[in-house]
Amino acid sequence: MENANNDTTQRARTAETSPPPASGLLEKLFKLKAHGTSVKTELLAGLTTFITMAYIIFVNPNIMASSGMDPGAVFVATCIGAALATLIMGLYANWPVGLAPGMGLNAFFAFTVVGEMGYSWEVALGAVFWSGIIFTAMSFWKIREWVLDAIPESLRYAMTAGVGLFLGLVGLKTAGIVVASPATLVTLGDFTQPSAWLAAVCFLVISILAYRKIFGAVLVGVLGVTLIGFFMGIVQYNGIFAMPPSIEPTFMKLDIMGALNVGMITVILAFLFVNMFDTAGTLMGVAERANLRNADGSIEGLGKSLKADSASSVIGTFVGCPPVTSYVESAAGVAAGGRTGLTAVTIAVLFILAMFLAPLAGMIPPYATAGALIYVAFAMMSSLAKIDWEDYTEMAPAAITALMMPLTFSIANGIAMGFVSYAVLKLATGQVSIGVYVLSAIFIAKFIYM
Repeated sequence: MENANNDTTQRARTAETSPPPASGLLEKLFKLKAHGTSVKTELLAGLTTFITMAYIIFVNPNIMASSGMDPGAVFVATCIGAALATLIMGLYANWPVGLAPGMGLNAFFAFTVVGEMGYSWEVALGAVFWSGIIFTAMSFWKIREWVLDAIPESLRYAMTAGVGLFLGLVGLKTAGIVVASPATLVTLGDFTQPSAWLAAVCFLVISILAYRKIFGAVLVGVLGVTLIGFFMGIVQYNGIFAMPPSIEPTFMKLDIMGALNVGMITVILAFLFVNMFDTAGTLMGVAERANLRNADGSIEGLGKSLKADSASSVIGTFVGCPPVTSYVESAAGVAAGGRTGLTAVTIAVLFILAMFLAPLAGMIPPYATAGALIYVAFAMMSSLAKIDWEDYTEMAPAAITALMMPLTFSIANGIAMGFVSYAVLKLATGQVSIGVYVLSAIFIAKFIYM
């Protein structure tokens, strides 16, 4: 009788501790128990990350429309590209990371490659495709480690800061806070114009909310300023939900062969380097927060996550996306408990559902997205603190890299000038770096022949 009671008690305890049948597949796919998490925690983490990065579905169409792309199609492409990329990250790499079109790279695409250099957006997408192919190939070969090791840390940090400065200039110009001047090149804009002061308000609101760690600070700032514009009568209400616009204007429109010309080499390299280092930094940072390090110090699944990220840029070009990259906002979901790819799958599903918010996306004015750009720009500039400012041979090339991006309105030019100056200074002071010299030779050829 006692044994029967013990068996009954044991079965009851087993029933209490066993996961529900529906979680069997999820456990098998994502190894939730091994990562010390649960379905509920992963779903909440996914929601958290999505809200912190959802601003991209409103900001990216506004930026890409400057290149002549259809904003409705870009909106859908942003959602689909982000969803597919994040789904690959979740199912293949089992990492709690969200991906979407990269900030900074989208501005470089629209304002420099198309706007300044005069290439069509179809050819620019072709350049993104080739940079993604190279990144993917590097993720399978040892050349990735060679390139990562060959490029000095100071230039890596400077690239991030320079992209931030470039993004900030785009935001300030879009808002009318900084305008052209025949006497001084640039000058302060007219703050009596609503676009200028509303962009400033958007930036300040986001900054205050972010400092206070308010959930979805960027999204709240963008939507809040849009609402102010609505009450001022300068934003027209178009509704909130609707069927997604057609993606046909951008679907499979990339010009792969058109990007295979000598003039696009530095553009492809710019897309590649910025995407690669941004991705590597983001993924390693998220890995630290998610406790994905093994006992030997290696990062669990880093190779798979890099392959997922690099392949996503290739896939994104087919729908009409600039380089797709891992988002540092994923750290918010990790802080909420996300540890596996189920967090990423949740983000992907939410991006798909977001396609039905097209009317809302169409209402977001340029000054609202400008405020978000300025905030993101300053956040990216924090990497300057990691540069060794005591070593002139490190500091000067880093400063050149960062400053020349906004001053020449080209990420590619900033990277090229930084590499060349670094190589010359190191050679003159007897410090040899073969990798830097090889890459510098490519950029020197660009200045001579292009």
